[in-house]
Amino acid sequence: MSAEAIWLSIGFIGQFLFFMRFFVQWIASERAKKSVIPNAFWYFSLSGGFVLTVYALYRQDPVFILGQGMGLLIYMRNLYFLHAAKNDEQASTT
Repeated sequence: MSAEAIWLSIGFIGQFLFFMRFFVQWIASERAKKSVIPNAFWYFSLSGGFVLTVYALYRQDPVFILGQGMGLLIYMRNLYFLHAAKNDEQASTT
């Protein structure tokens, strides 16, 4: 397998992970019968965004790098909020 084919595979894997965030959000919303954002949404956002950023760096595409790179900050911040809220809940029950 050529290096180009490997990088193309990495790009498709990143795109699949990024797609999964929408899929899990859709399923969670259908089950709840209202719009919800499950924790998995942020984990898929972070993992897909990271893989796509690596792919964009390989492609040397500044628009793609900036778009995915800035998203990573938002996804990490939201995961921080989720973990902080969980820690606060645990602290208040003890």
